[in-house]
Amino acid sequence: MKILFTGVGGPTPRSFAAALHKYSKYADWEFYGTDINPYAVGLYKKDLFKESFLIAPASDPESYWQDIERIIADKQIDYAVILPELEVIEWSKRLSKGKLPCPSLIPDYEVSQVLVDKARMSEILEGLDLVPKSVEFHRSQRDFQGLFNALGFPFWVRSSSGSSGLGSLKIGSLPELMNWIQINPEVEQFLASEYLPGRNLACKLLYWKGKLLRTATGERVSYIMSKVAPSGITGNSSFGRLLNEPHLVELAQKAMEKVFEFTGAEAHGFFTADFKEDENGKPYITEINVRHVAFTQCFAAGGANFAEDTIRLLDNDPGFEKSYKMYEFEKDLIFLRDVDEEPVLMKEGGVLKRMENSVGSKS
Repeated sequence: MKILFTGVGGPTPRSFAAALHKYSKYADWEFYGTDINPYAVGLYKKDLFKESFLIAPASDPESYWQDIERIIADKQIDYAVILPELEVIEWSKRLSKGKLPCPSLIPDYEVSQVLVDKARMSEILEGLDLVPKSVEFHRSQRDFQGLFNALGFPFWVRSSSGSSGLGSLKIGSLPELMNWIQINPEVEQFLASEYLPGRNLACKLLYWKGKLLRTATGERVSYIMSKVAPSGITGNSSFGRLLNEPHLVELAQKAMEKVFEFTGAEAHGFFTADFKEDENGKPYITEINVRHVAFTQCFAAGGANFAEDTIRLLDNDPGFEKSYKMYEFEKDLIFLRDVDEEPVLMKEGGVLKRMENSVGSKS
């Protein structure tokens, strides 16, 4: 089965491909990759992708589709896995106007537009007690008294759109806010929200033609290269837990139902709802991604192979069980990740502890 992955310079498409390559025997896989950056490492990973291609960016739709359609036709691609946010938007836009060049799990265009705009998503979910109190502002704004009155200090600020923690920082004063706006010239619109000090959680939801079929939950504890980001958030977790928390699923499903109702769209696509807990352990949704995130391979290693589920649905596999299922993991499961390393899945109880008697000490 021939699968095309776009954006293979990013960790999420490679994680999705690895989830199929390592943990699925559904088909004899043959993977092809694309990226817009000739120095993207994924383009040259011959152990994963049979062939890779440099293509035009989705911001140049005419050239982008010429490249994509040529690859799909020449390589007789069966299915496409589209994960970079800009490409998800472009594919969902094309889907809204007609047929895709090959089957792919793509959310509705209006749903995608709502969810990539965190301020708009927060506005739609406001009143459901699902999102933290938030205030949007433009980088040119200078009077912040209304924001300070609404949120107090500290609060969390980030870009209203984008991923990987773009423009994120805990703000404790006006000078900190002004400095942060100054050193983030690429961010036009910011979203300030109540500061939530608790756990950083995620709920994955797989919808297919109007039905929620699969869910799973996890926790991000720390991030790869966290020291290079003032917020400590780089978008790629280095240590996380696979959890069994149905309450998170209930909240995420409630939010998605509201978004589907607001847009009038069919419930369809893959979504990752991110949560942060307040000081009392109450979770609030901070964003909903219209795609998989980078640790999807770790979920597959734990038994929740959403990558295989997606392909089997696209392939109309008659053996795929379409009744709802929340994946449940063994207790105490954690995952560890780092740059240039395969993820490790293990029991948290097996984490090394310092020896009670150090070398050379007397017992």
